[in-house]
Amino acid sequence: MHDTARLNLSGVAFALAGFGIWATHDVFVKLLGATYSPVQIIFFSVVFGFPVLTLLMMRDAKDGNLRPVHPWWTLGRTVATVVTGLTAFYAFGTLPLAQVYTILFAAPLLITILSIPILGERVGWRRWLAVVAGLCGVIIVLRPGAAPLELGHIAAVVAAFGSAIASVIMRKIGRDERTLVMMLYPMMGNFLVMGLWLGFVYEPMPVRDLAFNAIIAALALVALACVIQAYSRAPAAIVAPMQYSQILWASVYGFVIFDETLDRPTLIGSAIIIASGMYIVLREAYGTTSRSRPVLETRTRAGTPSVPRVSTFLTRRARREND
Repeated sequence: MHDTARLNLSGVAFALAGFGIWATHDVFVKLLGATYSPVQIIFFSVVFGFPVLTLLMMRDAKDGNLRPVHPWWTLGRTVATVVTGLTAFYAFGTLPLAQVYTILFAAPLLITILSIPILGERVGWRRWLAVVAGLCGVIIVLRPGAAPLELGHIAAVVAAFGSAIASVIMRKIGRDERTLVMMLYPMMGNFLVMGLWLGFVYEPMPVRDLAFNAIIAALALVALACVIQAYSRAPAAIVAPMQYSQILWASVYGFVIFDETLDRPTLIGSAIIIASGMYIVLREAYGTTSRSRPVLETRTRAGTPSVPRVSTFLTRRARREND
């Protein structure tokens, strides 16, 4: 029991570190977003992330090809991932950090809804109430009619939808697809789409800003490694709620660096959304109706196009242990 508690505690520590590093990643995205298009930021961060992907591919000794078993689902996941990265980066560049996180935290609610038609998940009335409450929290944050909706708000909502779609598709095909396929296609999608678009939005970048892009890729990689360690040491029901610590980092970074403050609607809405998301996670973990546990098995976050998803690495590890 003592060893279990120690592992759980180390898992929490790794999770808090990983999500804190991801919040730092988003600070650099916001800094660059004040000058450059998200297309340009994503393109260079993906370019800097490719060497890591190449090393991962070299370590995979499994025979086979890179043709997907489920091409249409893979295409759908790739499109969703590209849209998520683009819209999340745009939202970080134009909205207060804490407000972006609050809207992105709606992704578990959307995953719960999408899991019904795609995964055949059964959702009981308690989780439905949590979903409705969480969506009300999103409305409180957006304040339609009371405050002007900016393009950044729409982008954040689209990013939450895109992240939810990618997560549910990952849950559907993850057991069948080769790990390299799930890593390579979204990154290649970002590289090709942003590369083709880059000529229309490119602004010359000094060495400092190129270094910021490299830092974005490096921070995403370190955060990914921390969260992988967290899920390897502690149950998902303990690790998953740690993602909400990002709102604390966002509040501190926003106040210190960008002179941002949390207004009352964002504070109230974020509290409702976080409470709803945590209830759904705990209900999937300890309830009796969830079969595929789509939210609990979503182990990454929106808006990190320069590295693969956490679930991809955990799937590969599970396969290796079962061989």
